[in-house]
Amino acid sequence: MSGIMITGAGSGIGRVTARTFLDAGWQVALVGRREEALAETAGGHANALVLPFDVTDPEAVEAGFGRLKEEWGRLDALFNNAGASLPSAMIDEIAVEDWRALSDVNITGMFLCARAAFGLMRRQDPQGGRIINNGSVSAHVPRYGSVPYTMSKHAVTGLTRTLSLDGRRFNIACGQIDIGNALTEMAAKMTKGVPQADGSMQIEPVMDATHVASSVLHMANLPLDANVQFMTVMATAMPYIGRG
Repeated sequence: MSGIMITGAGSGIGRVTARTFLDAGWQVALVGRREEALAETAGGHANALVLPFDVTDPEAVEAGFGRLKEEWGRLDALFNNAGASLPSAMIDEIAVEDWRALSDVNITGMFLCARAAFGLMRRQDPQGGRIINNGSVSAHVPRYGSVPYTMSKHAVTGLTRTLSLDGRRFNIACGQIDIGNALTEMAAKMTKGVPQADGSMQIEPVMDATHVASSVLHMANLPLDANVQFMTVMATAMPYIGRG
C-alpha cells in the first residue's frame, strides 16, 4: 500500500485531498497544528495516521517525519499543501510581522517539509518518491493587492524546479499544482466579492475542491518515470487569462 503525507490536512484542500486518497486505498499521514481537526478529517479511517505538528518548526517537522518512518518504514509521496494568505492590500499597508508570518508558512514550511521528505526518500529502500507542491495561479499571474502571497508562490515554483533537477539521481520526482478559486474556507470570499485591478469588487467563479484532489491523486499515481511538472486547475471563467 502506498503512503502519502498531506500537510494542512485539517481543513480546505488538504482535508478534501486526504479523504480522496483514503478512499483510493492509500495510507495517509495527516499533518496540521490542530489535532482535533486532523482527527475529524481522518474520520476513524484505519489507514489514516494523525501527525499534529507545526510545519514552521524545524524540530517538530523532523520528529513528525521520524514518527512516520517508524510507523510506515517509507514515504511514497508528500503533498506539500499547508499555506496561508493575507487580505488584499498595497505593499506599504502590509505589516512586516504579517509578511514574516505568511512567509514562515508558505516558504519556510514548504522548505522544511520538502527537506525532510527528500532526505527520507533519498535514503529509503527502494529509493525514491514524489513531492507535489501546492502553488497557485498567483505563481504565474498576480492577483491585485497580493504582494506577500504572490512572492511566496513564486518561491514555491523555484523549490519545485530545483527539486525536480536535484531529485533525478535519487528517483525523486517533483511537480506542482497551481490552483485557482477552489471553493474552501479560504476562498469563500470569492463568492461575496474580491478587489479587482480596476478598483471594483467582483464576485468570481469558483470550482469544487474535489477537482483539485482528483488532480493530485492523478499526479501521485503516476510511475516515477513519469511526472506532471506543472498542472493548473481552476474555475473555468475566473479572471486568470489576461488577469486585470
